[in-house]
Amino acid sequence: VQLLASGGGLVQAGGPLRLSCTASGRTFIDYAVGWFRQAPGKEREFVTAISRISSTTYADSVKGRFTISRDDAGNTVYLQMNSLKPEDTAVYYCAARESRGFSGATYYYTAVNDYTTWGQGTQVTVSS
Repeated sequence: VQLLASGGGLVQAGGPLRLSCTASGRTFIDYAVGWFRQAPGKEREFVTAISRISSTTYADSVKGRFTISRDDAGNTVYLQMNSLKPEDTAVYYCAARESRGFSGATYYYTAVNDYTTWGQGTQVTVSS
């Protein structure tokens, strides 16, 4: 599967932005998906993840402001970001890994090394 992240841009603090992660090559239905971000000079950090059956988890820093969702028919995972802060400025990456089987359907993954496929990243800049 190949991933294309899009939707980044410049937004004022307090504003919303929605990122998309679109898969090609294979259907998304067998994959758990995550979003990570990397600010200049910092390590890539976990933002949120979603399992095949749409169980979700969030980093504390974005909980209550960001929402991840998936549209398997459209092969797309979304990241709705509200109440954006300057500290949310980063390159945002989506990532995916196969998570098959009955038990695998419930899993989401939070570590960079959990994922096998990465998109190219999309820049999000929040001005104060």
